[in-house]
Amino acid sequence: MAKTLVAGVDTSTQSCKVRVTDAETGELVRFGQAKHPNGTSINPAYWWDAFQEAAQQAGGLDDVSALAVGGQQHGMVILDGQGNVIRDAMLWNDTSSAPQAAALIEKLGAAPAQNGEPEDPIARGKQRWVKAVGSSPVASYTLTKVAWVAENEPENAKKIAAICLPHDWLSWRIAGYGPVAEGEDAHLDALFTDRSDASGTIYYDAARNEYRRDLIAMVLEAAEGAEAAQAHADAIVLPTVLGPREAAPVKADPAIAGKSVEGGCALAPGGGDNAMASLGLGMSVGDVSVSLGTSGVAAAISENPTYDLTGAVSGFADCTGHYLPLACTINGSRILDAGRAALGVDYDELAKLAFASEPGAGGITLVPYFDGERTPNRPDATATLSGLTLANTTRENLARAFVEGLLCSQRDCLELIRSLGTQIKRILLIGGGAKSEAIRTLAPSIFGMDVTRPTTDEYVAIGAARQAAWVLSGETEPPAWKLTIDGRETGEPTEAVYEAYAKARG
Repeated sequence: MAKTLVAGVDTSTQSCKVRVTDAETGELVRFGQAKHPNGTSINPAYWWDAFQEAAQQAGGLDDVSALAVGGQQHGMVILDGQGNVIRDAMLWNDTSSAPQAAALIEKLGAAPAQNGEPEDPIARGKQRWVKAVGSSPVASYTLTKVAWVAENEPENAKKIAAICLPHDWLSWRIAGYGPVAEGEDAHLDALFTDRSDASGTIYYDAARNEYRRDLIAMVLEAAEGAEAAQAHADAIVLPTVLGPREAAPVKADPAIAGKSVEGGCALAPGGGDNAMASLGLGMSVGDVSVSLGTSGVAAAISENPTYDLTGAVSGFADCTGHYLPLACTINGSRILDAGRAALGVDYDELAKLAFASEPGAGGITLVPYFDGERTPNRPDATATLSGLTLANTTRENLARAFVEGLLCSQRDCLELIRSLGTQIKRILLIGGGAKSEAIRTLAPSIFGMDVTRPTTDEYVAIGAARQAAWVLSGETEPPAWKLTIDGRETGEPTEAVYEAYAKARG
């Protein structure tokens, strides 16, 4: 009997990966990958080119029965009435909209306090945003980028006919849509998304399952005045939010996928990369993943929506109908790269040096905010090394400080999630940074509990493939695919290290 095949696509910051998978078992059948250009503002055409190249590397998608796209969150893709991309997509790691994020908090906090709200207008503004959409504005989120365009490129803002996210746009292109000539229908209403990615825009309320067009109107005022902004916001096409196992109303273009499959290739909702990774890992309530890639991300599965009134933890949705409280650092595994470069060593040598030092790195603490930071929200920050003396400034201590600094920044994320009442029963360590022996060995001591290490794999693409198989099956639960565990790490807690870090970061 022929296998039923599904495809999971991961359109990440760095590359596009296409995983063709056995729908029943989750077994990898074929794989392809193509790079994206570096940068914080990217022409989405590069994503399309990379997808086509990766699909070709994966042996084509003619025999694929269903497909889903997992994508980098928050990136702003704005389209005109003909489906043209108006300007380069501003990605999650573009911090230029930090002033707009701050202004949005101030704007919602301006009205007097009521019902026990804080007297401080900033704290009040953050609380109101969290209550409205689950998260408080930071530069990463889509709405702040729309606000930046409205203030800095008003003519572009006036052209907006649709706003979508990277995974939404790529799914739409896979369905066969794209720019059309003047007067033709671009089928913008065929755009679709899911709760997880929509919840990262801060103009979607995942708890109530509704877009907040009033918030879009508020940011467009800078370009066109209040009355015109409201009318414009009401007219903008926003992707239809599909349920976790709901097939899109459109199928893949047969020229792209499903050509040899009877009935064509179904399109699943897709999702944000972090939610897709949790689906790929088979996470359940009580599980937290710590993913060390370009960014560092701690994400938990929660039965109920979480509201962090300080705004530090994002109240996202997951890909199954649950919620995904998440704390993200801009600086992830690249902290290790900075340490390697500074010391002139490779990863193995960095680990050996770190192991030759003691917990606490001889009193040296690295606060690793190299490119600014999102958790805590310090977009203009830089990294600091403190506690240096002539006696302790050794290669070994410096190596240890870089490793501990990365792990402590992730411990910050874990503590924030825990503070909301979210149970943490199991930590899953994933991402490129998890390949580091130093990270694997020291993580349990810094985190204060054992760490489970799934085998290194493309969990966003696996999650997307699993969602595609789920949609295809029509079952109420996603298919049970085996998760391979490479090991469980344990170690004596070193609370003093984290305490020193907390003091240094302030």
